[in-house]
Amino acid sequence: MVGTPRGLRDILPSEALARERISEKVRQCFSKHGYLPVETPMLEEHAALERGGHVPDSPFRLFDSDGGLLVLRPDITLAIARMVATRIPTEQMPLRLRYKEAVVREESSLAGQPRQFTHLGVELVGGLGVESEVEVVSLLAESLATLEIPGWLIVCGSVTPLNVLLDRHATSDAFRNRVLELVHDSDLVGLDQLIDETDLAPEVAQAFKALPRLSGGAEVLDELDSLLLAAGIERDETGSDDLRCLVRALSELAHDGRLRFDFSIINSFDYYTGVIFKGYAEGITAAIASGGRYDAVFANHGLPDTAACGFMLTLERLQEVLGEQGESGVVTRAAGIAERPLRIAVPKGALFKDAVALLAKAGLPVEELENVGRRLIIRTDEVEYLIVRAQDAPTFVAHGGADCGLCGSDSIIEANVDVMQLVDLHFGECRFVVAEPASAKGAADEAYAWRGSVRVATKYPRITKAYYDARGQQVDIVQLHGNIELGPIVGMAERIIDITQTGATLEQNDLVIVDDVMECSARFFAVPAAYRCDRRIKELAARLDQAVRDR
Repeated sequence: MVGTPRGLRDILPSEALARERISEKVRQCFSKHGYLPVETPMLEEHAALERGGHVPDSPFRLFDSDGGLLVLRPDITLAIARMVATRIPTEQMPLRLRYKEAVVREESSLAGQPRQFTHLGVELVGGLGVESEVEVVSLLAESLATLEIPGWLIVCGSVTPLNVLLDRHATSDAFRNRVLELVHDSDLVGLDQLIDETDLAPEVAQAFKALPRLSGGAEVLDELDSLLLAAGIERDETGSDDLRCLVRALSELAHDGRLRFDFSIINSFDYYTGVIFKGYAEGITAAIASGGRYDAVFANHGLPDTAACGFMLTLERLQEVLGEQGESGVVTRAAGIAERPLRIAVPKGALFKDAVALLAKAGLPVEELENVGRRLIIRTDEVEYLIVRAQDAPTFVAHGGADCGLCGSDSIIEANVDVMQLVDLHFGECRFVVAEPASAKGAADEAYAWRGSVRVATKYPRITKAYYDARGQQVDIVQLHGNIELGPIVGMAERIIDITQTGATLEQNDLVIVDDVMECSARFFAVPAAYRCDRRIKELAARLDQAVRDR
């Protein structure tokens, strides 16, 4: 059967007309404020984009006949920055530019996600600092209102507080990089563990832990200043004054609850230098808009002291929330989601009993869970429980089937989806180990010496690959779904990576542990959009955390 490549699709007339209608409303909104159209090439020189900022690894690369490395653009901002820096004199600034462009990003072949999106966006280059941010955020608000997006709101943060905290208190480059990695991955539990393992003053440790959990209205800016002042950082260093300017300029939005703050927001591209923000809508499990301040991109292009701020709307997600035909790869749920019971993914199997006990301690109704039988959904007035395999819980949450969930941290790693790890539940604790036959001790090292790789049987390919990548070793993974210990016994692999609690199964099968990979435990998690928009998830996270402490 002949069709389009995975993650790419044709758009037929009925959908194309809907896209035109939406795009035209956005265009008129942008044009009214003096933003002029630009277009950039679909293919860019990799080196030119890298000069502006880090470009995430992309498989969509090719060499032209001159031997130049080209990439299908994963982002428009870097392309426009390249264009402005090389084509437009600084005398013509400030520039107000708008675009409607396609981007291509890779997704796992098993994730069921699109790989091409259309972005509608603006860039304000050479403006007056915080005034630029006010203008751009105001324009985003006007665009969402013009489109009549249901339940829209804008959530703002800033990269400045975390960066200044790291500049002042990072113990090493490795520590700094690890903190940024954990915050980018929304792994707040992993961040807590890292801070606990690092020799920091109590006030500094508290600042690192609490900063990405700060969220709410304008009042959290005072909390931000107090938190960082205790860590020795004055208010004029935190970037909170710029956020207060936003509140004053957009007081009506703030009063209506459409402008909020959340310092867990870190955009996927690392070129932002100040205020960052995302736009959300009721019932969708991903942001419909994203933007921020990115002066460093122009500094990298030889234009220091050039303020730049912009945002983009994802057309496919706008189609979803407006009820039009379209496929954005995320689930859109019915309006009024805040009024229906909170939906929680509960893992069956080994974690089920402890999960139910902890939910009960947190004050949730669990009577129906005591005798769940073969039911897949348990409904109460307060919550709905989805009974799922632990390995599937992150996928249900990330794709909007549930609002939040519980499962082991290993399942979250293997699912490789965008969720926020909020609370370590301290049950289901076990460790991942590397093991090999005691009777073949050293065989794996000998095989690696002549083959250049080690063959490993596992149920956990992502964890296994990450372990060997960190050691700079090539690994050939044999994925099994059970009885992993048989792999080396029958000669399919030299080693295994698997979970163990007592080591008894390994010992009974002549396997000995040669290294520890990681420890894991159950986590409470949610998709970022739901966490930032639905106060019930924050409240449940706090109740579960307190229940864990009491236990």
